[in-house]
Amino acid sequence: MPRKKSIKRCASEFVEKACELEEFLASSAAGLSDKEQSWCHDYAIIRLYREFEQMMLAAVVGAINNDTSTIAASTGIEFPKHLTDEVCEYLVLGSGYFDFKGRDGLIKQLKKYVPSNHYLLTIVQHARYRQPLERLTALRNYAAHESAQSKRAVLQAIGQQRIGSAGSWLKTQGRYTSISGELRQLGQEIHSAVPY
Repeated sequence: MPRKKSIKRCASEFVEKACELEEFLASSAAGLSDKEQSWCHDYAIIRLYREFEQMMLAAVVGAINNDTSTIAASTGIEFPKHLTDEVCEYLVLGSGYFDFKGRDGLIKQLKKYVPSNHYLLTIVQHARYRQPLERLTALRNYAAHESAQSKRAVLQAIGQQRIGSAGSWLKTQGRYTSISGELRQLGQEIHSAVPY
């Protein structure tokens, strides 16, 4: 029998990488100009989003790999009991990539692959994670694109009327660390919820 994918490991790796990004920001602050610190925070939010996205993809793939009844409950299609990681990943990605727009978009994606009472869905649906997930997505998009559309979305997510760059907003008042800390907590909840 093939080994089951470890969701615990992917959650732990996310938490470690989020901590590394926080350490990077703390250590890089000394000696950098204000503008360079903003650039570091732009980089950090893009990287944090990437790491979070990878954790969620690995968790969905792992949920299917560990128990195909999860996807059967969502799709109404019975799958063989044992599927490889590659087949599970193909079921999620097809020929595309894992993408979501904010917390509601992530919930919508998860509902395609897991039943409504699945731990992944219940954890992401916690009210506590609404704001950090919305801010993560909006700030990442603004840092990456700085388009008019991404600016409108980030202003709505942060509840303000003006913003310079994503990095300039994130570097003050512990905002980056607050978002990262909440997402680390989400990763730890996933780690605690799974048997392996």
